[in-house]
Amino acid sequence: MSKTAGLIFMLALASQHAHAAGDVEAGEKLFKRICGGCHQVGEGARASFGPQLNGILGRASASSSDYQYSDAMKAANLTWDRDTLVAYLEAPKKVVPGTRMIFWGLDDPEKIDDLLTYLQTFQAP
Repeated sequence: MSKTAGLIFMLALASQHAHAAGDVEAGEKLFKRICGGCHQVGEGARASFGPQLNGILGRASASSSDYQYSDAMKAANLTWDRDTLVAYLEAPKKVVPGTRMIFWGLDDPEKIDDLLTYLQTFQAP
């Protein structure tokens, strides 16, 4: 492989990785627009119409102590890893039938990546 071809290949890989990582600023705007009415993140976040989402990645479903979950969410027994969150954001009622969450889903993979990248900024260090 020539140096030029190798460079192009490496740039293509880097570009794919950058896209997969999502855009924090775009995720923040999206969160405020479609999630912020019910969920909070950041210092002082607490449950509202939905649970607070600090540390959501790796957290067990229905485990935030300051929120009253639906029976469906209590029975779901999920761990909110990236794949589970992607599926849930795409079709909440398909992943947890009977969930009270009033959200029809998000079908844009880039927006989901942005949103999850933003939420990752609220993981415990």
